[in-house]
Amino acid sequence: MELRAELLKSIWYAFTALDAEKSGKVSKSQLKVLSHNLYTVLCIPHDPVALEEHFRDDDDGPVSSQGYMPYLNKYILDKVEEGAFVKESFDELCWTLTAKKNYKANRNGNSVISHEDAFKLWCLFNFLSEDKYPLVMVPDEVEYLLKKICMAMNIELNSGELDDYLSQETQQQGSLTVWQFLDLVNSGRFLRGIEREAISMAVEEVYQEIIGDMLKQGYLWKKGNLRRNWSERWFTLKPSDLSYYVSEERKEKKGSISLDRNSCVEILPDREGKRCMFCVKTTSRTYEMSASDTRQRQEWTLAIQMAIRLQAEGKKSLHKDLKQKRREQREQRERKKAAKEEEMQRLKQLQEEKERKLQELELLKEAQRHAELLLQEEEQRRKQQHEEMQRTLEIQLQEAEQARASMQAEMVLKEAEAERQRKRIIELEEMQQRLQDALQQEVKARQDEESVRYAQARLLAEEEEKMKQLMKLKEEQEEYIIKAQHEKLVLKQEMENKNKFLEEAQKQLEEVRENRERMDQDVMLAHRKLQQASTNVKHWNVQMNRLMHPIAPGEKRTLLSSGFCGFQPAFLSRRDSSLKLKQNLEKKKSDSVKNGSKENVNGETEKQLQTSDKDNPSPANLG
Repeated sequence: MELRAELLKSIWYAFTALDAEKSGKVSKSQLKVLSHNLYTVLCIPHDPVALEEHFRDDDDGPVSSQGYMPYLNKYILDKVEEGAFVKESFDELCWTLTAKKNYKANRNGNSVISHEDAFKLWCLFNFLSEDKYPLVMVPDEVEYLLKKICMAMNIELNSGELDDYLSQETQQQGSLTVWQFLDLVNSGRFLRGIEREAISMAVEEVYQEIIGDMLKQGYLWKKGNLRRNWSERWFTLKPSDLSYYVSEERKEKKGSISLDRNSCVEILPDREGKRCMFCVKTTSRTYEMSASDTRQRQEWTLAIQMAIRLQAEGKKSLHKDLKQKRREQREQRERKKAAKEEEMQRLKQLQEEKERKLQELELLKEAQRHAELLLQEEEQRRKQQHEEMQRTLEIQLQEAEQARASMQAEMVLKEAEAERQRKRIIELEEMQQRLQDALQQEVKARQDEESVRYAQARLLAEEEEKMKQLMKLKEEQEEYIIKAQHEKLVLKQEMENKNKFLEEAQKQLEEVRENRERMDQDVMLAHRKLQQASTNVKHWNVQMNRLMHPIAPGEKRTLLSSGFCGFQPAFLSRRDSSLKLKQNLEKKKSDSVKNGSKENVNGETEKQLQTSDKDNPSPANLG
């Protein structure tokens, strides 16, 4: 039955590969070819009559897997004899059919294993898969197989990363198909940095161990039976025998040691120049062998003892037994898990019932405590009312005594307060008088500033008639004057408001004084700049007088750098000086508007302009 189940797994892949439309049915012609190939690889005599009878052409439509199973069981699987065919050739036939359709070596853009290694992994997958269709492998078996491959390469599998991958891939169906498993290996997630040859050797070792029932293989020294010499041989241990070859290619077999329940293995002391010796005793002969070290001897003796134990128990394959045990353990874990979940559910129900009863009990206790509290509160309320009435009477008597004493003290305090208020009123009247005097002085100062500003306006008008180049400056000054008059009205309104707010007027007066001092400093700075400009104008006048001196016969006249005879540098210099002075005036006026004393600055600056014009006559006067 085990052989039939293994053969059916491979045949299932071949049948599904022929089902191109995935309808569960295959054409009769394809099934004829498949059956003929199965006859050949399984070494069964062909029965063309039965084949043609079962797949007659007059039957309509393709054949499903259920319709093909009776013929497969009766004419093929029932005639299969174990050991009469090469299992690897049979698997290669089924792999060739299914890999052509389903296996893509470069599905993820790279390939870690060869096509031959993929075939071996496919065989290992079929061996470890569950006995139900479609064939899948549970995560525990996937981890077991990957750990075997990693152990063969002396590396450790990253179990955490594997669990994450399996939890993502198996969250829907709970297991992996063979194509998902091959994609996992081909992705290189768990075999990073390992050469392809090393992976191929590891897959071959695991394949020989699980599929070929190879318990152990390696080089040992063996003592001959007749010549009694020592020869190094390649040994392969299976549950039924221990075979040895000339080399690890296993092309030339030198002999075989049959193992049964009467066989045994013993450790021998070192002799004849050999160390780490042991022997295998059978009913017919004793075989002496030597390992390379103590560890190899221990591994070989344990492996041979395991093979003898399997023979004694009547088991043909170690890994089939291990697979069955793992399956039983999984089933037992699942049963325990289900029982535990059932027990947890029952405990949860009991806990909920207990909590519900406790809540009811708590509600009853709470109602009883509430009733007791109501009674206590009612009693306390009556006592408190009586005590409060008594305290209220006592407090009223005390308050009457305190009110009489406080009224007397308050009369004394009010008399003292009235005296202080009278003194305060006298001080405020004196302060008001002083502030009114200060305001009158400020008004007079502003009137003086206004008369000066009008005089400056007349001077600027005369200057505008003499120098047409400064017309634009005069217009701007008139605009500023209009603004100043408007600001004057605003200031007058503010002075009227200051009479209502005496304390605020004093602070503003101090600020005005500070601004006046600062503007005086700015006027002095402007005066110094005007003096510098006057010096420059005098210099250019001297230069102009030189240029205007008539040239005597025979004298050479020095040309100016500009090269134009009609150029008047003194006039241009004075014009530049006037423009700069205009800019300074604009800046000073804007600052004066912000600080509240613009009129004073304009008056001083216009006086300086008149002085500068007297010292530096205009081009018209020079003409």
